[in-house]
Amino acid sequence: MPDFPSLEWLARRILEAAGDAVLYAGRDGRIQYWNGGCEAIFGWSAAEAVGQSMDLIIPERLRGRHWAGWEKSMATGVTRYSGRDLLAVPAQRKDGRPLSIEFTIQLIRDEAGALSGAAAIIRDVTERWNRDKELRKRLKELEARLAG
Repeated sequence: MPDFPSLEWLARRILEAAGDAVLYAGRDGRIQYWNGGCEAIFGWSAAEAVGQSMDLIIPERLRGRHWAGWEKSMATGVTRYSGRDLLAVPAQRKDGRPLSIEFTIQLIRDEAGALSGAAAIIRDVTERWNRDKELRKRLKELEARLAG
C-alpha cells in the first residue's frame, strides 16, 4: 500500500485534480467548496464562487424548479438523484453561454446525522448533447423524406 500522509491529503489531491466539477453547498444553497473542475467548466474561480448562491450556474428560467427541489431535499433529507442516478440539465457559464451537464448528488450529513448540505459531481456533456441534437434533427428530416 502506498504511503501517503492521510486520507484527507489524498482526498484533497483527488478533488483538486479531477476533471469533473465537484461542488458542495450548505443547506442555504450557498457554495462552500468549488474545485478546479468547476472553474474549468463554469468559468468562475473558487474565490468568485465560494459564498455565492448556486444561481451562478443555474439558468434563470430553471431557478424556481431547482430551488423547489432543493428545499424539498433539505426538508426531507431525500433526493432521487443520489448514488448512480444521473440528472441531466442545462446550466450556464460565467459568460452566459449555455452548457449541458450531467451530475449526481450526495446529501451530506454531519457527525450527529444532521443534514448539512449537498455535494454534486458534475460533467460537461455539451458537445455530446449538441451532437445528439444534430443527429435527431437529421433523423427527423430523413424520416420526413421517406414518409413523403
